[in-house]
Amino acid sequence: MAKFTFVGGIHPYDGKELSKDKPIKDILPGHELVYPLSQHIGAPAKAIVEKGERVLMGQKIAESGGFVSSPVYASVSGTVKAIEPRRVVTGDMVMSIVVENDELYEDVGFFPMAPENKLSKEDILEIIREAGIVGMGGAGFPTHVKLSPKEPENIDYVIANCAECEPYLTSDYRRMLEEPEKLIGGLKLILRLFDNAQGILAVEDNKPDCIALLKKLTKNENRISVKALKTKYPQGAERQLIYATTGRKINSNMLPADVGCVVNNVDTVVAVYRAVTEGRPLMERIITVTGDAVKEPRNFRVKIGTSYQDLAEAAGGFQTEPQKVICGGPMMGFAMFGLDVPTTKTSTALLAFTRDEVSAMEPGPCINCGRCLEVCPGRVMPSKLADYAERFDEEAFLSNNGMECCECGCCSYVCPAKRPLTQQIKSMRKIQLAKKKKK
Repeated sequence: MAKFTFVGGIHPYDGKELSKDKPIKDILPGHELVYPLSQHIGAPAKAIVEKGERVLMGQKIAESGGFVSSPVYASVSGTVKAIEPRRVVTGDMVMSIVVENDELYEDVGFFPMAPENKLSKEDILEIIREAGIVGMGGAGFPTHVKLSPKEPENIDYVIANCAECEPYLTSDYRRMLEEPEKLIGGLKLILRLFDNAQGILAVEDNKPDCIALLKKLTKNENRISVKALKTKYPQGAERQLIYATTGRKINSNMLPADVGCVVNNVDTVVAVYRAVTEGRPLMERIITVTGDAVKEPRNFRVKIGTSYQDLAEAAGGFQTEPQKVICGGPMMGFAMFGLDVPTTKTSTALLAFTRDEVSAMEPGPCINCGRCLEVCPGRVMPSKLADYAERFDEEAFLSNNGMECCECGCCSYVCPAKRPLTQQIKSMRKIQLAKKKKK
């Protein structure tokens, strides 16, 4: 079996055995759901409901705030309790719609707009926009914008990112096993937007059952192929995935469309399928709850707006008090200060560990071993960039390609001196991106 990959990367312990063999479980939320109006890149959505108003499941409660924006839908029926700032996983206070769940789950009724084969490209894009679909791998870029490049005829590849290279995460794996038809159906719908494109299902080879199943289901699909990728982190990062599957390269100043590619996460592709064929807006997603502190690790189908506390309780709670709780994967996720915050469209995982290994590390001086350079998929010099960032030498940072870092964390992982290389580089990149945006 051919295995496609990129230069650099690491092989951390993946921890996937904790949850990968358990079927997805549906859970119901608690009495209160919180819907932040900024669950995506771009302008915040604008509330179109008022305090005291009753809403139904599937009802639009906030409309797009611009072209690069996305509407928000109620995932339960109930009463709007408040429209006020609420804290989110990053610690920020974000204007949110708070709905008191009446536990009746009355919906607005979901119907496809028209037979699928009679929909035009414009119809499909409008359905995707109106459904509030964004990149569900964590980035949160509105999907209708990504699927509307300036020159759609120049798109050669539509890549479904099925790699799931982050340790511990298994939601995409379970989705591929349990609902492969929706994944393939969603990819076929996206391919209808690009007349000259081929579809690629890119799966790491540590999922041989998924590869075999997807190949079987696409054997008669002339425009779709399944590519087995070498298991290595960060194989699922956009730049690395595009290079591994097509041999094309992009940098920080380019978009995938600049090299004829469009990349979408598994959950995003499935959301496209459900919006077009079922008329269902984005109201739920699959989230992995795992880690050695979790009693019953598994994947849950979660209504967006559910609190992380409800998620932890659905997994049986903690068998021991965790020292570290992470939103997302252990490599690119971030530590959480508490669980009383809402899940959003971009929530991927809740990890809880008995030991906080990172905080126990004592950083030392660089020994010039070069390990960070060997594993860096961006082919930059992490140790030097971290030095420049620490000294706030912006000119040196930029001239040494600091913006090409993808913040994957490989350098920090292998550093024998335990230096927080990624964190230092990330801080400088944030400053530079803010300056660029201001200009």
